[in-house]
Amino acid sequence: MDFTNKLGTLDSTIFIVYVIGLLCLALWVSRNEKKEGANTEDYFLASKSLPWWAIGASLIAANISAEQIIGMSGSGYAIGLAIASYEWMAAITLVLVGKYMLPIFLENKIFTMPQYLEQRFDNKVKTTMAIFWLAVYTFVNLTAVLWLGGMAIETVAGVDWMFGMIFLAVFSVAYSLYGGLKAVAFTDILQVVLLVFGGLLLSYLALDAVADGQGVLAGFGILTDTMPEHFDMILSPENDHYMSLPGISVLIGGMWVMNFSYWGFNQYIIQRALAAKDIKEAQKGIAFAAYLKLLMPLIVVLPGIAAVILYPTLTTPDQAYPSMMAMLPVGIKGLVFAALVAAIVSSLASMTNSISTIFTMDIYSRFKPNKSQRHYVHIGRIAALVSLCIALVVAQPLLGKFDQAFQYIQEFTGFFTPGIVVIFVMGMFWKRATSMGALSAALGSAVFSLVLKFAWPELPFMDRVGLVFLLCLALCYVVSILGKPNTTDSSVSLEQVSFATTKPFNVAALGVVIILTALYATWW
Repeated sequence: MDFTNKLGTLDSTIFIVYVIGLLCLALWVSRNEKKEGANTEDYFLASKSLPWWAIGASLIAANISAEQIIGMSGSGYAIGLAIASYEWMAAITLVLVGKYMLPIFLENKIFTMPQYLEQRFDNKVKTTMAIFWLAVYTFVNLTAVLWLGGMAIETVAGVDWMFGMIFLAVFSVAYSLYGGLKAVAFTDILQVVLLVFGGLLLSYLALDAVADGQGVLAGFGILTDTMPEHFDMILSPENDHYMSLPGISVLIGGMWVMNFSYWGFNQYIIQRALAAKDIKEAQKGIAFAAYLKLLMPLIVVLPGIAAVILYPTLTTPDQAYPSMMAMLPVGIKGLVFAALVAAIVSSLASMTNSISTIFTMDIYSRFKPNKSQRHYVHIGRIAALVSLCIALVVAQPLLGKFDQAFQYIQEFTGFFTPGIVVIFVMGMFWKRATSMGALSAALGSAVFSLVLKFAWPELPFMDRVGLVFLLCLALCYVVSILGKPNTTDSSVSLEQVSFATTKPFNVAALGVVIILTALYATWW
């Protein structure tokens, strides 16, 4: 079946109006930038002036990209509602991050996550993780968003996927490169409104189509009656997709590791909160984002489930969401297409801004200190452009052969996230953790993951993430105990970058974490 359905005149007009409107809004937001160029705090942290509603909207806009909308909808088509575990558990994770971890980051006035690691450990840990994040953001995140976005544009608008990717890259640069994070964050408000409205509208129309015009409740009832297995939240070992979402261990094991890595220690996510006016605004923004996450399964997963009935002969699951757009009436299709592109370009802008921040503040400034603020901002813009060009070149070779890009991204990042979470958790909760312990966890995460993947191939990747987390936790502990205690390389004290020594409650919290992970380890 050919799902290509080119946009009509009205749809194209609506989309063009959206593009022009977004560019005008970005220029208006950036109008107060100094003629000689913004300083680094203005450009990378929006002058630390973001209100809670901008933070929350920008967090969701950065998160809900092509990999989420297209990839998770594809997983909904193949797996069902169980994939929504990522979204609902993310809401809980956001609240915990805002309560316990965000205050430390804000109190130390950092620009980047590697900068925090330098304050807590030393420059070796900072540089190692900065290089790692630059590689992952460029070769995994940017490439995935561009590839899935190009594929969606080809399906909906009939434009070749390569031209679609180039358009997305140019569009994101056009509105974000000059204004930096401020332009990204405030335009994200428009993006999220359009995204939520367009997504809910598509879900409504999809359910109504399933019921042949009898309404959304009837459509939902047909879905649950026809495909009850698609509404199982806990998959049994007999399920074909158990390897992707391994039963109860999803709720008590590896998914927590993945969520804390993404929402707590991920630069292009947490950077919005770092740009808050103060801690209260940041925490309110985090809470607002958590509320919006509860809506995401209705927007991204439900259309994929409905597509099983409406389009049962798709070549790949990732065609589910773009194919659903073919059923939309003229005018509405242009609006929903604009919402999809809004999500894609917002994520591209967020990722490139974070790449430029990490490269400039953690790598370049070390080799070229004492340069002007304007110089660093200029270097950041160049870094953003270079990363996009690299992603354009490697997107198709890396992702073209995968059916479910969302699951690919999760499994690939799962090689490294256990070590990242161990580094931050041990650094925050245990004052004895050393830089060598942190580096051993980072290296051990990749090594343990590779060994388990090939030596124990029947182990679901989510369980592998949980097991590798335990191994890295033990490795960091042993190396830190056997090694020489280290102090921070910066002028801040250990108490400023770690709350393990000043809040007795957190000792108990660490014990709870260890007990839960030990219980999880025995689940197998």
